[in-house]
This record gives sequence, structure tokens and C-alpha cells, in this order.
Amino acid sequence: MSPSKTPAEILTLAGSEVRISSPDKVLFPEPGLTKLDVVRYYLSVADGALRGAGGRPMVLKRFPKGIDAEPFFQKRIPENHPAFIDTATLHYASGTSAEEAVIRDAAGLAWVVNLGCLDLNPHPVRAEDLEHPDELRVDLDPMPGVGWSQIVDVAYVAREVLDDVGLVGWPKTSGSRGLHILVRIAPRWSYRDVRLAAETLAREIENRAPGLATARWWKEERGESVFVDFNQNAKDRTVASAYSIRPLPDARASAPLTWAEVRSVRPEQFTVLTVPGRYADVGDPHSGIDGAAGSLDGLLALAAELGPAEKPPRGTDGSGRRQSVMPLIEVARTKTKPEAVAALDEWKSLHADVVPDLHPADVLIDGMRGSSSLWYRVRVNLQHVPEDKRPAQEPLLADYDPWAGKE
Repeated sequence: MSPSKTPAEILTLAGSEVRISSPDKVLFPEPGLTKLDVVRYYLSVADGALRGAGGRPMVLKRFPKGIDAEPFFQKRIPENHPAFIDTATLHYASGTSAEEAVIRDAAGLAWVVNLGCLDLNPHPVRAEDLEHPDELRVDLDPMPGVGWSQIVDVAYVAREVLDDVGLVGWPKTSGSRGLHILVRIAPRWSYRDVRLAAETLAREIENRAPGLATARWWKEERGESVFVDFNQNAKDRTVASAYSIRPLPDARASAPLTWAEVRSVRPEQFTVLTVPGRYADVGDPHSGIDGAAGSLDGLLALAAELGPAEKPPRGTDGSGRRQSVMPLIEVARTKTKPEAVAALDEWKSLHADVVPDLHPADVLIDGMRGSSSLWYRVRVNLQHVPEDKRPAQEPLLADYDPWAGKE
């Protein structure tokens, strides 16, 4: 063993031994949090974290080099996993399948953290029934320029719609800028029905709060609004569950809330350093979620009443691809977000005359899912730039191909 390498820490949790390698490795430089600190955080909130992620297959989102490097996504569980980790085999629409990890106790939490996982990304199904979700997920995703008060206003509209269809919403901070509302449902409906119900919920929220919320799938059409991201209920999607740590410099965590708290708190209040004390003082605000499973009948009836959602027009080039109604130009495709930001800055310096016309939501830097990691696409919506000033589409400033060399 190298003398500079910290010896592994062996934890005994409910009779299971978990080896934590490099326990002193710093994962969050700003607050100085180590891998062992992150393990201890999850152990301090274990019951709450397992209420959100336990018993569900999960995608392992691994940060082996800490938060300053891009993570990679691992669907298939490592072959040498310990006996206290269960598995479940998921089959995807693409025809592929993956045997994914299922954690059920504190030892499982410690094990996934040792692999470099910071946030927990479970599917909305239980390992015992992989085809019928028991959770509908409402992701309130603010566009650039949208403040917390607008997100909160939309959350209360969402609660009103859920009440009207006989469902109970359980709010939590996303751990980033937005809010999640979790809705337990009886495991009776297919993924297709659950996604339709979520899309219907999003459309009704937009109907009740026009300008504040949007259900428009295409990012360039949303403006400065809160996107109700219904597609998080698609079969291959996961979201960060309750008490997950997010890869932000302040080690922010996804915190379950009561509805009475939603308007008075801010996401930055909840971190690895503050959440354990809150948990010890007030417990888990979502402790009753499993006893509140409801029916999708109301939302599916509303779906029939609203009719099919409007679809974007298709292009005329024979490709069958949708045609944007906005004057979009693409700037770059990059491997990392810093490279994407640098490409955007370069484009702005080349077109400084149009930058004052851009609104915050006109600049689109999207994390796109590659084969096992994210890549980034940079686009600019010129809708607020006078037509005679709009730059033409130019060669990309960076053209990363995430599929190069892969079958």
C-alpha cells in the first residue's frame, strides 16, 4: 500500500460490513467534506433516504473524481456487489436490459456512496413490480430568469390540481434550483398511463397559471416560466430522491418539506451540514407518504376531457423531425459544461451587438444523455433579436460527438 493512501474504513451496519475506501478523499472542497463525511450524512438520515430510494432499482450516478469532474451513469450493478445488495432486471423500450442495484438498508446507502454516488437515482417502481409505478413525479424546473417565489406559486397551483383529482403531493427541494412534488399512487397503472397522467397534470397547471408555468416540451418555447417536467415519468427516467446530495459546491441536499414551509424556505438552506440537525429535530416530513397512495382515475379522466396535447410541426425535409417554431441557432456541442460555457462566451464576443437583445431564457445550455455520461449542447434563441440583426447559423465552435467509437 502506498504510504500516502489513507487506509480503508470498515463500518459494521446492522451486521453487514461495508468497506469505505479512501475515506479522507475530499469530495466537496468548499466545505471540506470527505467521502466518509458523506457516508455519515446518509447514515444520519437513513430512514428518510430509504423511504425515497429503498426497495427500488436505481441508476448509479458516480463521481469518482469528485464534483469538479463529469459523472458517469452505470445502470448495471458491479459484478462483485455484496450479498446485502439486491438486484432487479429492468427491460427498456430499446430492447436492452440491465440488472440494477436495489438497496434496502443503511449498509446499502454506505455501499453506493463508496462507489462515488452522491445523489440517489431510483426508478419510480418497486423491485417486486417493475411494470407498475407507485410514484408520480412532478418536477418544477425553472427556466433562467425565474425566481423562487414563482416556483412556489406554481407548486401551490400543482397542489390545488392534485387536491381536485384526489391525490396528495409531498414537496421537496430538488437540491438545485427547483422543487419536486412526489405523489404516491397504487401500483395499478402502466408507465404509459402514468406519463399521460403527469402530462395532463402539467397541462392543467399551465391552464390555471398561464405565463407562470408551462407544459411545453421544447425548451426554446417556454420563455421565463416554470416547466412542469412530465417526462420525468418516462420508463427510462430517474430523479434524485429525498435527502440526495447534489453535486454543487455547497453540498446542497434535496430536502423534504411540509406545505407550510414551502413559501418560507430556500433551497440553499439545506446542505450536508444542516440537514442532519433538522432531521434530528423534526424528523422526516415525508414519513406518512407510503400511507397516502391514491388513484390516477381523476387525472386520466381529465386527460380524456382535454384531448391530445398539441404536437410540434414536422420538418419538410423528409427526416420526420420536429420543426422548431423559434429562430434557433446551434453554437456548440461539448464534452463538459465548462467547455460549453466557454463556447457560449466566444459566440457572445463574436456577436456582441445582439447580446443586449437576449433574454435569460434565450440562452440554452442543455445536458444531453450520452451512452454513459452527459454531453452539452449550446443553442441561442434569437426570438428577441430584430430579424435584420440575427446572425446566421455558422459552423459549430465545438463539435463533440458522444457516440464516436461506439457501436
